[in-house]
Amino acid sequence: MQLRNLFMPGLLSLTLLSGCSLFSSEEDVVQMAPLPKVTNQFTPQTAWKTSVGDGVGDFYSNLHPASLDGTVYAADRFGKVKAVDANNGKEIWSVDLSEKTGFFSRNRSALLSSGVVVSGSRLYVGSEKAQVYALNTADGSIAWQVRVAGEALASPVASDGVVLVHTSNGILQALDENDGSVKWTVNLDVSALSLRGESAPATAFGAAIIGGDNGRVSAVMMDQGQMIWQQRIARTTGATEIDRISDVDTTPVVQNGVVYAIAYNGNMAALDLRSGQIMWKRELGSVNDFVIDGNRIYLVDQSDRVLALSTEGGVTQWTQSDLLHRNLTTPALFNGYIVVGDSEGYVHWLDTNNGSFVAQQKLDSSGFQTEPVSASDKLLIQAKDGTLYSLTR
Repeated sequence: MQLRNLFMPGLLSLTLLSGCSLFSSEEDVVQMAPLPKVTNQFTPQTAWKTSVGDGVGDFYSNLHPASLDGTVYAADRFGKVKAVDANNGKEIWSVDLSEKTGFFSRNRSALLSSGVVVSGSRLYVGSEKAQVYALNTADGSIAWQVRVAGEALASPVASDGVVLVHTSNGILQALDENDGSVKWTVNLDVSALSLRGESAPATAFGAAIIGGDNGRVSAVMMDQGQMIWQQRIARTTGATEIDRISDVDTTPVVQNGVVYAIAYNGNMAALDLRSGQIMWKRELGSVNDFVIDGNRIYLVDQSDRVLALSTEGGVTQWTQSDLLHRNLTTPALFNGYIVVGDSEGYVHWLDTNNGSFVAQQKLDSSGFQTEPVSASDKLLIQAKDGTLYSLTR
């Protein structure tokens, strides 16, 4: 049994394996918490919605919308990439990256899996077929297309003249942003048992900070691909193989010379950016990215508790435990609220001061898998069926 192909972060990964011998009894299967009853303090509005192809279905995907200069970009798994007006959702352009097979047969899916990421005049998206595409934001034309070392499950990151791609086999590659040529390659190593998903790098002061499937956070010089330091933050103890999974699949956050990172079945840790030395750590795990605002860290843990921690020492400020195992998205900070989607298609709005619910809305029956994205005065969220919503407070 290949667990890397079965584990899906944020999608009841344990339930997907309930028939596997790794479980000792039916009691190990988690139960989704009932929908909490919320009295809305305001009614979130849908400014517009539009369809972006067929979405991602039940496949693991890190496809999420992106926004820049009044334009929203989004993609589906099959290969459609679309640009729409941020004000009204009207299409500006649409391209199809699926593989042409013949006049009478349907194209083969591009298996797009990561992004969309926009930087300058380029749009970047990766695929399970180990392809990374750079599109021109003006019209969607392909600037370059490059085969990388493995499945591109983590979103590409453009910085310092390179596009960083972390592939499913633990390889970090830097591609020249002009033509996609490989400038350097670093092997970050992988474990025999791993979640499906990879950490996208954070960048700061010419370094890429990235998590690995070996439970380590690494700092790599972006100009040459030279390793600066590695630090293990995950625990490797546990009664079962699942308990010993130690991936760091989340994107680290760098703030004021400190690297914040979190591992599955591991720790939330603060590391010194220059040396990688651990400054503090908390026994807390997650597969979702997290948000830092001021001196607070907002995160969703692996049981779908929503927490606020202090950046100094990781002390818990508040915990919201009424959404357990609802397969929450990564949280977004929008208009002073923490916003998360869930697998049943609900969007939950929480007070940043105490974690209490302030609003709740049912948007889409297919559910949400990837994080909401703040875009000026609107919040973007893409459902699994490909419907893209623009919300306002």
